[in-house]
Amino acid sequence: MAKHLEVVDDASTPPVWAALRNQAQHIALVEPNLASLLNAVILRHAHLRDALSYQIARKLGDQELRALSLREVAQEAYEADPSIVSKAEADLRAVFERDPACKGYVQPLLYFKGFLALQTHRIGHWLWREGREDMGFYLQSRVSELFQLDIHPAAIIGRGAFFDHGTGIVIGETAVIGDDVSMLHEVTLGGTGSERGDRHPKVGKGVLLGAGAKVLGNISIGDYAKVAAGSVVLKSVPAHCTAAGVPARLINCKTCPEPSKSMDQTLTEGAYDYVI
Repeated sequence: MAKHLEVVDDASTPPVWAALRNQAQHIALVEPNLASLLNAVILRHAHLRDALSYQIARKLGDQELRALSLREVAQEAYEADPSIVSKAEADLRAVFERDPACKGYVQPLLYFKGFLALQTHRIGHWLWREGREDMGFYLQSRVSELFQLDIHPAAIIGRGAFFDHGTGIVIGETAVIGDDVSMLHEVTLGGTGSERGDRHPKVGKGVLLGAGAKVLGNISIGDYAKVAAGSVVLKSVPAHCTAAGVPARLINCKTCPEPSKSMDQTLTEGAYDYVI
């Protein structure tokens, strides 16, 4: 399928939701075996928030907490904080625009565990802020069991985030992630030991974190910086710089203008080289 989305010309319908429905209708026609799934998750709903709540409940519901109860929790969060849904829309755009393997919006909503884990976290974070920590922990646990991502419900994640593949991502309690950040599998935003309090990284906007990157401690990764795959970062990285290695060194300043959007993981050797 070509990477093209038809959008309904209807000012009252959000473009992402319109495109999502159009693609679901097309898939249901060419692949009738999926029509029931597409109808249940997407086509029978009037809004993105309804499809999101249904899909999250469908995926995470179990014998202890039934899907219907989970859906009620999700809808409560969306009604109380509509920005959760607008962030989900931005996240869908990010996946489609940055992942060359993604052919449309249906794939992330139905299948991509990085996207589904992030949307569940957004609900869990709302619960955390409302003082409902136990339910937030429950959602964190279910995400870890089902999707192999571990995101503390207190962690703050901006809009337009892209978790490529998702497997093995760990994000600690006091981590803060800015808008338009991309990270690949096995990224860790963790602490350096048993310290308490503010102990996790602060990641600026537009940052790209390569596969297996470990960013540890209460340090900052500046806006539009890049951390190469497999690197271990223990000190802050300035904005617009690339850090690589174990321990990480700055090897390029300035890096590409918007690394999280270009997903450019290549390195320019020798342009800049000192331990951070």
